[in-house]
Amino acid sequence: MLLESIVLRNFRNYENLELEFSPSVNVFLGENAQGKTNLLEAVLMLALAKSHRTTNDKDFIMWEKEEAKMEGRIVKRGQTVPLELTITQKGKRAKVNHLEQKKLSQYVGNLNVVIFAPEDLSLVKGAPGIRRRFLNMEIGQMQPIYLHNLSEYQRILQQRNHYLKMLQMKRKVDPMLLDILTEQFADVAINLTKRRADFIQKLEAYAAPIHSQISRGLETLKIEYKASVTLAGDDPEVWKADLLQKMESIKQREIDRGVTLIGPHRDDSLFYINGQNVQDFGSQGQQRTTALSVKLAEIDLIHEETGEYPVLLLDDVLSELDDYRQSHLLGAIEGKVQTFVTTTSTSGIDHNTLKQATTFYVEKGTVKKS
Repeated sequence: MLLESIVLRNFRNYENLELEFSPSVNVFLGENAQGKTNLLEAVLMLALAKSHRTTNDKDFIMWEKEEAKMEGRIVKRGQTVPLELTITQKGKRAKVNHLEQKKLSQYVGNLNVVIFAPEDLSLVKGAPGIRRRFLNMEIGQMQPIYLHNLSEYQRILQQRNHYLKMLQMKRKVDPMLLDILTEQFADVAINLTKRRADFIQKLEAYAAPIHSQISRGLETLKIEYKASVTLAGDDPEVWKADLLQKMESIKQREIDRGVTLIGPHRDDSLFYINGQNVQDFGSQGQQRTTALSVKLAEIDLIHEETGEYPVLLLDDVLSELDDYRQSHLLGAIEGKVQTFVTTTSTSGIDHNTLKQATTFYVEKGTVKKS
């Protein structure tokens, strides 16, 4: 999979920009606060219709402009496909091959990307919400139906929380409605749980050997999806029964709190090195190796799921890795994945991949190709 070109109109600090890209490595070079990350963000938006930096759509639109637009030309399975995403004050509009998509979930997945930014180092040591967002983003672009299920789950969760709040406030409501909402909630929750658990299992299969190689065979990586239900066997109906039983046992506590206390919105993913929880006991080096292993594993997993390698975005992450991890990362992607790199300097990075890269110099919202 390749991104051949991109056109930006009124996006962040780019009023009018058109770029053609190399199919191998593209480096955006410049000082801080010049717009390098904005370029990678535009590629991510073109792929996922969302950013790794903000959830506020207005942030993307240039000051005093009505809308921002991104256009890209991708090559997928040998076919050229134009993509278009427009962001307005009222929301987003997306087109694939010039045809408007009724839902963003129908748009996402046309361009697959993996992004590795400094904040992704907190994937291991950060809050559970970071890891849930990671799962939603990665599974969603490989399985668009997952985004539909996630949206349905969030809708039912909101309804259930609202109803619990009414019960907490002693409002007169039909008590049977809570049971109905709980049944609906459990159906969608188990669907999400199954997809997440399957993803984690596949991710570990790719990440473990990568981690072993980076650690020179000294460390064994395990990844566990810590769900609200007991993941015994492969029968989702058994999982659902377990979830309903647990929800019944905490029913009064949920009413007292006015909120749903268990479900995929509370689940987490755990990383273990040699049996020890990396979040709690891992060194900074082990946490970074784990994050790097997971990101490299994503590349191979997406290839397995879609038949093509994704586009890789490296947002100022090379400066956060030591020479050994830099070398492993660049060596792993060489000649395999179209890559976009932002950096303030390539000095000190002695690797053939960057020496042969196409370089774009970024300064105050202008981009010049070397």
